[in-house]
Amino acid sequence: MSDMYRPGPKIPDIALFENLPVAIYTCDKDGYITSYNRAAVRLWGREPEIGKDKWSGAWKLYYPDGMPMPIDECPMARAITQKKALEDEHIILQRPDGEKRNIASHPVPVFDDAGNLIGATNTYLDVTNDKHDEKQQAWLGAIITSSDDAIISKTLTGEITSWNRAAEKLFGYTAEEAIGRHISLLIPKERLAEEELIIGKIRNSESIDHFETYRRTKSGLEIPISLTVSPIKDGKGQTIGASKIARDISRQKHAEERLQRYAESLEILNSFGKVIAEDMDIQSILQKVTDATTQITQAQFGAFFYNQVNDKDESYTLFTLSGAPREAFEQFGMPRNTAVFDHTFKGQGIVRVDDITADPRYGHNSPHFGMPKGHLPVVSYLAVPVISNSGNVIGGLFFGHPERGRFTQEHEQLLTGIAAQAAVALDNAKLYEEIKVLNSKKDEFIGMASHELKTPVTSINGYLQIIDRNMPADDRNKPFINKTLNQVGKLTTLISDLLDVSKIQTGKLPFSYAHFDMAKLLEDVADVMGQTHTSHKIELTCHETALNVYADQQRIEQVIINLISNGVKYSPNSNRVLVCAEAAGNKIRVSVQDFGIGIDAEQHDRIFSRFYRVENLAAHMSGLGIGLYISHEIVSRHKGKLWLTSEPGKGSTFFFEIPADKQDV
Repeated sequence: MSDMYRPGPKIPDIALFENLPVAIYTCDKDGYITSYNRAAVRLWGREPEIGKDKWSGAWKLYYPDGMPMPIDECPMARAITQKKALEDEHIILQRPDGEKRNIASHPVPVFDDAGNLIGATNTYLDVTNDKHDEKQQAWLGAIITSSDDAIISKTLTGEITSWNRAAEKLFGYTAEEAIGRHISLLIPKERLAEEELIIGKIRNSESIDHFETYRRTKSGLEIPISLTVSPIKDGKGQTIGASKIARDISRQKHAEERLQRYAESLEILNSFGKVIAEDMDIQSILQKVTDATTQITQAQFGAFFYNQVNDKDESYTLFTLSGAPREAFEQFGMPRNTAVFDHTFKGQGIVRVDDITADPRYGHNSPHFGMPKGHLPVVSYLAVPVISNSGNVIGGLFFGHPERGRFTQEHEQLLTGIAAQAAVALDNAKLYEEIKVLNSKKDEFIGMASHELKTPVTSINGYLQIIDRNMPADDRNKPFINKTLNQVGKLTTLISDLLDVSKIQTGKLPFSYAHFDMAKLLEDVADVMGQTHTSHKIELTCHETALNVYADQQRIEQVIINLISNGVKYSPNSNRVLVCAEAAGNKIRVSVQDFGIGIDAEQHDRIFSRFYRVENLAAHMSGLGIGLYISHEIVSRHKGKLWLTSEPGKGSTFFFEIPADKQDV
């Protein structure tokens, strides 16, 4: 624009610009407003008074920094007083409603033909939106520059066009090194296909959120990142590139890995605890512990040493080994009571050393002063004491690896839990062995005592029968003899049962198989027991004509008698027991039902255990708890099963099934 407007002696007629969208107004040489168009009124938010308002129709004016601007310092005033045109003078005007607008003012003085100043015209360009965009761009630039996330832009062909400081920090390339190069600079070869996928989505104006992948740094290190990619569009809405936000998720990945390892450790401890808890063999437990812990720690080898020393206080006993042959240790003898091992066998905690050969406790004992030649190479060393509940150190788990720093704090934590479980399992196994010994002695005593009792009881029974036969029927002592014979019969049955228990424990309970009719056997037993148990009626509820079975008749009879006797004993308020035998496919099923006290469901699995008696029985209901145990063993030896259904207070029904045919037994 020229410094002067010289069309003639008059200021341009504002009517020419009345409908232009640009605000235009004029002043005379003294600064009074002489004309204005409608765009100027809309911008000012008011209509000035001709010849009264001076320099500008604005309600208030401010400098670009927001400070108030005196009206006589506005661009129009300065253009007139300085007699020169001003270009792109930025001011802020405020309307009466409080709204502020950013203005680019262009005042031009007007002269007549003689060169005399007669006034000026001023054009206002509303640049508020431009200013807002500039501010937004400035804010955006500041955000990008100061962001902790790497922010990168690229063209659709993959050329990097921008690169912030966080990208420099994350990937190691400076902006000068990265801008202009292809984005594949950061992509590992095996992941180049990802870029094609990303660009394909960007071309379709699709965004990609939190895509987890790996990218390569300047040093060649591959790091885990989370990518968010958005299309960049031009003013026409056409996609011209992509903006990438890359966040380093190394910490997150490490945390996830630690959480995963922690969950796996818990799973290992849980499953491992179950495995060794089910084992009662000490050798088996220790081998499982050694194998599992060697695998978990990824040690080259692992071993368990019992905490035993000889009379010279020199060595410990190797018990289990994993990852190396036993000969690898035996050719060098057992570890000696040295400073390296002392900490573990005194139960003073875990020892973890990245390089045992550099440890001050290492290499001070003759004759080897360290590891003997040919010994398994050990640099990384980890030792965990196994301590019983009583506080005694059972032994120690030892692990070695030829590389330095292979064992971690996580290994320590995991092995602490496993060692505690192993100690409990070993204590339990030891107790189990002791119980087995005691049970064996008890079974031996029961067998011997039963044999010793059987002979005199048999003699007593014989003598009593002789006395009974020779005694007159009207002898007043006759009833006492009969009662004594009855009690001797019970004692004989008890001794026979104890002998059977002893034989079952030693696997010497004899069986003699033959064909017989189960229906006939049941009828005979019910008849006899009905005569000896007069308080109850033994009712046969099934009437099969014949049920041929291949079994030991005497043993099966023993089972039936026991079930009926129990039915009578445990139903004192009833007067009947129901018995039934029937075919069930290729098996014979027998049931005995009483209407007595019943048995809680919690006790059903234990009822067939040796010496187990139903809880909360009345004091007069005596017994040793061996009848059902013997019955269960007899049925099991016939490849059958024995079970019950019961409802407390209403009674129980016991069932047993055995195969009918010889080939199934």
